[in-house]
Amino acid sequence: MPLLAWIIAATVVGGILSVIAAAAFALRARPTQVSLLVSYAIGTLLGAAFLEILPQAFELSPRAEHVSGTVLIGILLFFVLEKLMLWRHHHAGPHDSPHGDHGHIATMVIVGDTFHNCVDGVIIAGAFLVSVELGIITAVAVITHEIPQEVGDFLVLLHSGYSKLQAFAFNILSSLAMLIGGMLAYYALQSVQHWVPLLLGIAAASMIYVSVADLIPGLHQRRELAATLQQVSLIAAGVATIWVVGSLAHLIAAV
Repeated sequence: MPLLAWIIAATVVGGILSVIAAAAFALRARPTQVSLLVSYAIGTLLGAAFLEILPQAFELSPRAEHVSGTVLIGILLFFVLEKLMLWRHHHAGPHDSPHGDHGHIATMVIVGDTFHNCVDGVIIAGAFLVSVELGIITAVAVITHEIPQEVGDFLVLLHSGYSKLQAFAFNILSSLAMLIGGMLAYYALQSVQHWVPLLLGIAAASMIYVSVADLIPGLHQRRELAATLQQVSLIAAGVATIWVVGSLAHLIAAV
């Protein structure tokens, strides 16, 4: 199977699958179920970053400190970007809250999600340029991370007055940006292969930051022992999924 076909399939299927799953959860999921999904997503993100992406990046880079430095810069960059988004939201005023200017909030959600999906497509393409195995693993990690985010976006659009069909359509269109990002990255990175280790470092930084800074703090809202054990188990299941998918992807790539 040609490499470009792998990238197209992973970005199209990944984008559409995450939207469909998110829509199903958003329409009937309880908050506790979304929390379960978040715990599992944390495991897949951390598993992909530490078990697959970083080892590949270190192997491809002539100097390990280049990769570790890229990860450090990436984490700091995502921190600054998130601060800017929070600052903008704080200074937007009460009329830009979900109970005020709903249309403005919904537009920000759609634009932000489109950009995010485009970046995810670039990350997936960069991983496939290393190996089909790493590409599949990265795509799985991205999909599991996208679902909780898409659930939130879906709920915001519904709260902003969009119908279920409109919210679903906007999320599907936004997911196509993943394909665009993947295609652009494929043709660009083909001529600059030395960028691949750095791109993998940024991908790992993104997954680590989202897991540690955005997703894990939300789990602390449930402090009872049973909930903690459940969260740890689901995180471990997410890591195990990456290990299993990695093993299967290796077999598929060898065929």
